[in-house]
Amino acid sequence: MSREPVELGIARVGLALLRDLITERMGLHYADDREDVLAERLASIAIDRGFQSYLDLFYLLKYEDNAADWWRVMDELSVPETYFWRELDQIRAAVNRLVPELVRSSRGGPLRIWSIPCASGEEPLTIAMLLDEAGWFDRVPIELHGSDASPASIARARRAVYRERSFRVLPPSIKEKYFEEVGGGWTPVASLQQRITSYSIVNLLEAERAGGLSCSPLIFCRNAFIYFSPAAVRKAVHVFAVGMPTPGYLCLGASESLLNVTNAFALEEVDGAFVYAKR
Repeated sequence: MSREPVELGIARVGLALLRDLITERMGLHYADDREDVLAERLASIAIDRGFQSYLDLFYLLKYEDNAADWWRVMDELSVPETYFWRELDQIRAAVNRLVPELVRSSRGGPLRIWSIPCASGEEPLTIAMLLDEAGWFDRVPIELHGSDASPASIARARRAVYRERSFRVLPPSIKEKYFEEVGGGWTPVASLQQRITSYSIVNLLEAERAGGLSCSPLIFCRNAFIYFSPAAVRKAVHVFAVGMPTPGYLCLGASESLLNVTNAFALEEVDGAFVYAKR
């Protein structure tokens, strides 16, 4: 009689149910050929809880619905690969072309920019550096927010100590201007760190609960949807479409598309980069 394969002593029974629950609650999609990856990443949670199978973990997450348990799952499943100056052309186009338009339409109020998922903070800090280089902080009030579903990522963003890997494409002159060396790495100078209005834990599928951040006219949501199910992408984009004012802009990763997802945003080319516009 065949038996379920075991991952670190945890029986695989219930793994498919757990996978579907994670997709439903967090959007993350694991195809059948990636179940081994899911099992490996969640095994430590099951072991720490003393569970014998993934079915036990499924019951815990579905019926006890404790936020701390879900945060632990998100920490284990997050993909924190990021660095300063990543996909810079799009951010530069946003600063040079979109920010002036949004400032004109803001009628004197602060311009709100949201980076989600922000991982450990490299993206919002990159946005802040380019805004500072262009002199925008001296001209208009700007709110710059970073959010991620992983509490561990947000803790790293708030700690703001970065190692050389995060600087692999950042020009040395920019690094020297905006960072200072500390024990174990580099940290933003105070004037740059203060440009970040807030860091917060936000599940993309529950972005409407993010205290108005989904109403930002400029949202960077890059390299998240490549891990999402089609239904989860539609749900997240719907939240953005409902909350975002007109005009508004949604910036996705270079390999992401809203084709056949929504009619609320139109793809536009801006200074050689692509963004989705709500008009």
